[in-house]
Amino acid sequence: MILTDLPEHNLKRFGEYPFLYFNGQALSNRYLLDTANRMAAGLQAQGVKPGDRVIVCMANSPEVFIAYQAVMRAGAIVLPVMHVLHPKEIRFIASASEACAIITSASVLPNVQQAVEGLAVQPLLLVAGLDAANAGLVSERTMDLQTLVELAPELVQKPDLQPDDTAVILFTSGTTGQPKGVMLTHRNLYSNAAAAAALAEQSGEPAGVTLGVLPLAHIYGFTTANTLFLRGGTIVVLAKFSVPEVCQAIQEHRIRRFSAVPAMIQALMADPATDNYDLSSLEIVGSGSAPMPVALIAAVKQRFGVDVYEGYGLSEAAPTVSAHRTGESLKPGSVGRAFPGVELRIADEVGQPLPVGEIGELLVRGENITPGYYQNEAATRAAIQDGWLHTGDVGRLDEDGYLYIVDRKKDLILRGGFNIYPRDLEELIIAHPSVAEVAVVGVPSERMGEEVIAVVVPVPGAMVTEAELLDYCHEHLAKYKTPCGIIFVEALPRSGVGKILKKSLREQIATMAAEQGLI
Repeated sequence: MILTDLPEHNLKRFGEYPFLYFNGQALSNRYLLDTANRMAAGLQAQGVKPGDRVIVCMANSPEVFIAYQAVMRAGAIVLPVMHVLHPKEIRFIASASEACAIITSASVLPNVQQAVEGLAVQPLLLVAGLDAANAGLVSERTMDLQTLVELAPELVQKPDLQPDDTAVILFTSGTTGQPKGVMLTHRNLYSNAAAAAALAEQSGEPAGVTLGVLPLAHIYGFTTANTLFLRGGTIVVLAKFSVPEVCQAIQEHRIRRFSAVPAMIQALMADPATDNYDLSSLEIVGSGSAPMPVALIAAVKQRFGVDVYEGYGLSEAAPTVSAHRTGESLKPGSVGRAFPGVELRIADEVGQPLPVGEIGELLVRGENITPGYYQNEAATRAAIQDGWLHTGDVGRLDEDGYLYIVDRKKDLILRGGFNIYPRDLEELIIAHPSVAEVAVVGVPSERMGEEVIAVVVPVPGAMVTEAELLDYCHEHLAKYKTPCGIIFVEALPRSGVGKILKKSLREQIATMAAEQGLI
């Protein structure tokens, strides 16, 4: 199925109903469809053609869902871009993709204008929320998004889209190098959403109302929209993460499950204000993007009576690879079983399968896997071999088919000839009562090749020392695995979707470790 078929399919199957809530306002599925058609016609009137690239860069809002459908209905390709990126990062994506237009919001417009200044291809800037207060930001290539919709022709010229046409190009975060544009087809995205919808229906899980607090200008936004269309669900969209707003939405809409990242779940656990709300409807929180400490999973269950369903995915897999399933065994520390239609292989260095329980690189195959990277054949050949996507993640499968992610290959620490997986140490250290968050990294060492440093965010008010944590590690770890030092920080650097930026953290910590004489 083509993704632009989903809104009509949704309306025909479920009738008109509130598709989303935003700032107390309900918007129906029919409104979203009609507005997307008018916006698509407006884009075509401005010269957007099939195959053109259009960036969507704005905070969470209904316009994100509408823009995604509008761009595809115009025959163009969507480039979701996080609105919190630096102008230099936005510039790289706009330049590399030769985007013809950027759909954004007034609050983000200054950064976008800075990003595109002097580009060979000057994109049209379509801005939501322009008013008299920011009228000075308007230029020849800047247009109010609402005006585009209101002045659009009545009918959109429907393009002849095929399942294997590119629907989305999602530029990776670039935490391990220059961002690459992951191409995702209609087939990739539809197959993944259909698998999620099928699992939910098989388990008898009602569509209900969910909460949209993760960034919609990311692969999450596409996955959520497609699944909502297929299941007839509703979403409460929050512009940004806020513990009171999340709790208020759960209480008001009787939300029983939603998706988050570990940093958000940690914030909910740490904020005593959650006790002021009725969260009894909540049963499941889905967690992804970064590993969830087993100790935190247990703490969430104890405090809120809520199960945490960890899953695993990546942009190249559109995005879900594995997840825990309702009604099946929940194994803390695991990211569940393979999605329907997705094959998993734990492989050795030459791609051959390893026995159950052994650790190796995770390879993935299925209809959800990207055809490759935009204008980057070398990266495509390196990542996709014999039909298998080499994820770069290290994991193992148990006898029941549950997947355990051990670490990123690039995060593996080689200390004195021994392999050390940072997650093993992180799971131990986070269990200490004075530790709120931890990241373990390897830094260069002339003597050992690499040394192990634990970067710790203490629990507010805790009086924990480096010596105390090192003694704690010595009690539970082999000597070669124990960190050579602990560095305390107020916060860990994170991407817009909550991933700890270990590449930048390693660079910072290497300097600090040298200054403190740890290496």
